[in-house]
Amino acid sequence: MNSASMDIAASSASAFGLIAAGVVVVALLLGAFLMGSRIRRREPGPPSPQEQPRLPDGGPVREVREVREPDEVPRSDQRLTPHELPGHGNSPTRSAASQDRPRWTGGNSGSFGSGGH
Repeated sequence: MNSASMDIAASSASAFGLIAAGVVVVALLLGAFLMGSRIRRREPGPPSPQEQPRLPDGGPVREVREVREPDEVPRSDQRLTPHELPGHGNSPTRSAASQDRPRWTGGNSGSFGSGGH
């Protein structure tokens, strides 16, 4: 065999490999599409208008704005772990006695390093 026929044989083998890889990719994509459509068919359909959520009788629920203050940590002679604290380690709060929102003092923006004289 001469070098020309070797080049042709090598190029046809690489072409066959590329075609085979393309067929495999198309088969995988087709299989994924069929599997997805089969799974989708098993899912329940969209809810009917009767199954949609309804507004409560009192109308829409509104946001409640109130000033909260933290509860004190219980005093103990021993170290407390989070599960021994009220609220299971979350910081419990209660309604503040005064519902006036705290404001910044005049002439001060409240940010660190700004608004000073």
